[in-house]
Amino acid sequence: MVATRSGAWSHCRRLFRTVACVTGLLAPSLAAHAAPSAPVVAPAYAVVARYAIGGPGGWDYLLADAVSGHLFVSRSDRVLVVNMADGSLAATIAGTGGVHGIALAREIGRGCTSNGRVDDVTVFDLVTLKRAGTIAVGGHNPDAILYDKASKRLFTFNGRSKDVSVIDPLAGKMLATIPAGGKPECAVADDKGNIFFNIEDTGELARIDARAAKLMARWKFEDCEDPYGLAFDQVRHRLFSVCQNGKMAVTDSSSGKTVARVAIGKGPDAAAYDAQRGLVFSCNDDDGTLTVVKQVDADHYTVAQNLATQRSARTLALDPQSHRIYLVATKFGPKPEPTSQQPHPRAPVLDGSIEILVVDGR
Repeated sequence: MVATRSGAWSHCRRLFRTVACVTGLLAPSLAAHAAPSAPVVAPAYAVVARYAIGGPGGWDYLLADAVSGHLFVSRSDRVLVVNMADGSLAATIAGTGGVHGIALAREIGRGCTSNGRVDDVTVFDLVTLKRAGTIAVGGHNPDAILYDKASKRLFTFNGRSKDVSVIDPLAGKMLATIPAGGKPECAVADDKGNIFFNIEDTGELARIDARAAKLMARWKFEDCEDPYGLAFDQVRHRLFSVCQNGKMAVTDSSSGKTVARVAIGKGPDAAAYDAQRGLVFSCNDDDGTLTVVKQVDADHYTVAQNLATQRSARTLALDPQSHRIYLVATKFGPKPEPTSQQPHPRAPVLDGSIEILVVDGR
């Protein structure tokens, strides 16, 4: 998914983050080993639609649910549930103060949001999309949120308290707190009881035993500054961390060894992996691009395309059935003049300018 993204643009670019890129030339990867010669076969991606969603406030994580056809969009104090087919609004889940992420626990019919400003989780019904309650997380500024199928537990990754909350979503109670050793960022699960997450401020990747609620490993990156987005290839056991120095680090989830590095765009925030097509995506805020990386094999990767999207398109969601990618972007007003209180002012988001970008590849 991390920083407080529900107010003004935070240092980790989350609150007004966007998702991005110019269709592009094939570019070489910075793989750790020379990649074997192999043709790069990847669809040509393009922005095929834009859905205006307007309204005040920023956004953070997006979640595409292929089962319901809904895209969940976090919007500061609410979550918009948007029909992916046409961009129409299906529902609004209100009362989610400082919402960052959304997780779905389909086996119990519940969805959950991480509310960074109020330090709790909102639980909602997946059928009615109505609020069903809240759960206190114990930590501060819950950011990324993940439901683990293997342990049937909910995990929030708390940026300010630098820990992970373990929750029983059915009983609605906290079970444990796991010190993270730094500021936790995006997280993924292998559905076998292991959870992996980036640690932004220490430049590490970590592994949790979900059933034991214990931190099992921390692996230091050699050339990955401020890892944000994270995606996972469960079959090949490869983790994809996108880093603020324009690199994507590919890590063996069994050993913690970095097996490849790939050049991506500037200011990446989120990542996704399309298992059927063997593609990794990085949305890059600073240059408004979406980097499409082709997986040649487990340890070798090459950039297939850099698609121009829009500056600020910093978070993304992948629908694995349609293979479409959804991004959110906005427009900005003039940057204020520096003051002694605010020497580095940021350009304000223009209310009502936020829209969903739909990216498709054929």
